[in-house]
Amino acid sequence: MSDAARLLRLLSLLQTPREWPGSELAARLEVTPRTVRRDIERLRDLGYPVEASLGVLGGYRLVAGAAMPPLLLDDEEAVAIAVGLRTAARQPVAGIAEASLRALAKLQQVLPPRLARRVSSLTAATTSAANSFASLVDPGQLTVLSGAVAGRERVRFAYVAQENVVSKRHVEPVQLVALGRRWYLLGFDLERDDWRVFRLDRVSGAVATGARFAARVPPGGDAAEFVTQKMYDSAPTFRARATLRLPVDLARARLADFAGELTAVDDGSCSWHSVEDTVEYLGIRLTLLGCEFVVHGPDELVEHMRGVGERIGRAVG
Repeated sequence: MSDAARLLRLLSLLQTPREWPGSELAARLEVTPRTVRRDIERLRDLGYPVEASLGVLGGYRLVAGAAMPPLLLDDEEAVAIAVGLRTAARQPVAGIAEASLRALAKLQQVLPPRLARRVSSLTAATTSAANSFASLVDPGQLTVLSGAVAGRERVRFAYVAQENVVSKRHVEPVQLVALGRRWYLLGFDLERDDWRVFRLDRVSGAVATGARFAARVPPGGDAAEFVTQKMYDSAPTFRARATLRLPVDLARARLADFAGELTAVDDGSCSWHSVEDTVEYLGIRLTLLGCEFVVHGPDELVEHMRGVGERIGRAVG
C-alpha cells in the first residue's frame, strides 16, 4: 500500500465515530505503531483535528475543528448523500437551498460513473410527498443551473410560457430564488436584451455552454426582492373570504402557514380570510381542505370556483 493510499485508509477509519487504539490502527493498516503516529501528524498538518487520549482505553479520534476539512466517503456514503440532496432539491428549502445545490453539484462532479448510475437509478425509483403544494422541479435542472450561476456560465434551455408556447432561451444566469412554493431563475436573456424571471418547473433541457460572462448586478441590487416584486406585478393576487365547515383548530392545522385569519363561528365551522395569493391557488387550497365551504369573495374567486365546478361537473357527468 502506498503512503497516499495508507493515509486515505487511515482517514476513512478515523471518520468513523469511535476512538481507535494505535495498535488496532496499526493492525488494520499493516504497519508499525510508529508509522501510525507519523501518519496522524501528517493528517494534522493537512487540517484534520485528530485528538489523542492516553491510558488503557485511549486512542485516536477525529473531532470537530474550526473549519471543515475535506471528507472521505466510501461508495455507500457517497450514494446516500447524493440521493438525499437530489430528493431535497425537489422542494425549495429556506436558508439551505442554494448551499444544498452547490454541494450536490460538487459531489456529482467527482462521482465515478458507476456511482452516478446508481444515484440516477435510485432517484428515478423514489418519490416524495413532502410538500404537496410545491411545483416539482427536476433536480438535474437545478444542479445544472446552480453550477452555471456559481461559475458565471451561460446556459441554453427550452422554456414553456404561460400560454404553453415553447421557446429557446440563451441566458446569463445570475441567481436562483426559492419563493413560496416554486423555484425561479433570474437571468439576463441575451436574445431579448433584458432581465427575465423563469419558473424552473417550466424549464427543460438546460445545458451550460461553457461561455463565461462578467458579473451582473440584479436590478435594484437584490435578486430575491426583484423576483418577488416581479411575481406580484405579473399575477393579480387576492384574499379569500369564506366560511369553512371545519372546527377552527382543525382548519388552522390543515391550512398551516397559509392560515391567514381564522375565527370560530360555532363548534363545527369558522370564517377564513386568507393570505394573498392568486385565485387559482386559493381555489386549490379550498378544495384540498376536504370539507364543505361557502366562498363570499372576492368576485374573481367566486367566478373561478364556479368555472372549476362546471368543468368538474362536465368531467363526471
